[in-house]
Amino acid sequence: MVLAGFGLVFAGILVISVISYRNTAVVVQNNRLDTRSHELVQLLRSIEEALNAAESGHRRYLVTGDESYLRAHHIIVDRMPDYLRYIHALIGPASEHVGTVTQLELLIKQQLDNEAAAIKQRLEQGAEAVRHLALPGVAKHELDNIHRLIADLEGTEQRSARARVLQSTSTTRNTIALLGLGALLQLVLLGSVYYLIHHDITARRRVAAELRRQGELLQAANKELEAFSYSVSHDLRAPLRHIDGYATLLSKTAGESLNEKAQRYLQTISDSAKQMGQLIDDLLVFSRMGRQEMLRSSVNLNQLVKTVIHDLRLDLQGKTISWTIGSLPNVSGDPAMLRQVFANLISNAVKFTATRPEPRIEIGAMRQTPNEVTLYVRDNGVGFDMQYVNKLFGVFQRLHRNDEFEGTGIGLANVRRIIHRHGGRTWAEGAIDLGATFYLSLPLKRIAS
Repeated sequence: MVLAGFGLVFAGILVISVISYRNTAVVVQNNRLDTRSHELVQLLRSIEEALNAAESGHRRYLVTGDESYLRAHHIIVDRMPDYLRYIHALIGPASEHVGTVTQLELLIKQQLDNEAAAIKQRLEQGAEAVRHLALPGVAKHELDNIHRLIADLEGTEQRSARARVLQSTSTTRNTIALLGLGALLQLVLLGSVYYLIHHDITARRRVAAELRRQGELLQAANKELEAFSYSVSHDLRAPLRHIDGYATLLSKTAGESLNEKAQRYLQTISDSAKQMGQLIDDLLVFSRMGRQEMLRSSVNLNQLVKTVIHDLRLDLQGKTISWTIGSLPNVSGDPAMLRQVFANLISNAVKFTATRPEPRIEIGAMRQTPNEVTLYVRDNGVGFDMQYVNKLFGVFQRLHRNDEFEGTGIGLANVRRIIHRHGGRTWAEGAIDLGATFYLSLPLKRIAS
């Protein structure tokens, strides 16, 4: 009976797995088709822009006779065969778009042929012979039809994409329901297994011994990881120092004989080496933060924030920042770790308000409960797009280029890890060019009764 019960459960899980696999295949296929649709739309827009540029330059050439205006025309003539092959590759031989694309090819050929004929007429007969073609353009009718066909193709692709989204959503919901059923069956199976193992003392002892062995292996692996991190950091720093040092020496010894571009290359090498060194340091801090022992005590956040701002005084030189610092409560936590949190958040606020004529930074507390308080650091800096908010606290996740704002993308990841170890949460709100607010929750200081 036990074997029959296990067989039925396994059969149910197998059926659910097969159906889930088929549903997943549908979603994957829709994603692939969506990617192809996106590529097709982008390609059609590129062709449309290229044809517009060619037609505009062509009319300028007919008026002025300056052959530099024909550059866009020559480029589209050379690239059009590749564009058309790519379109056919994207839509496939059995697509509903084959007839429309064929008509589009004919119109493009007519436009390019008409422009080529006008160019020849301009060369052979002069400006007067083509003056009547310059203002309206020699291929105005074809170009209008091309725009119409491209708009039709884009509309069809967008409707198909919406239909696929609906199908994928429905399929995903079904898959989730099936997976939930499968999880329930697995729980039944696990419960049965646990019941049997509960009555097998020998098996329980074997499992306990295995768990102890795994714990010892994990402890050994952690020690090896720490030794590896230390070794890697030292082994990587030496060649980075050499790269930076020799680049500096080369700039000093041969700087006068190097042109501006070569000197810029050397500076780029030196800056990249320094950035790599900073990245190594930040990675080590991030790696150690998860293993560092917490020393909980009562932390005066008002004093801690003042200390952090004082430590940033070199970064604040020459900057007039309007500070608003509210009354902050005492919290329970590790002082060194919390100092690192506010150092990261405040330095980020200073950095991302650097381009503002009147930078403002506000630090305060809100929504206090008997056991927890929510703190925030708000600025009027460049902000961010909320659709990327989930990337903010990830390792190496940056929303700005290095030439805009410096950074390694690890600071906020450290913030989240530290607050998580304190039993709190982190989140952010912002908008492009309207600033950002970073929130964190922390447990309040425990008052002895």
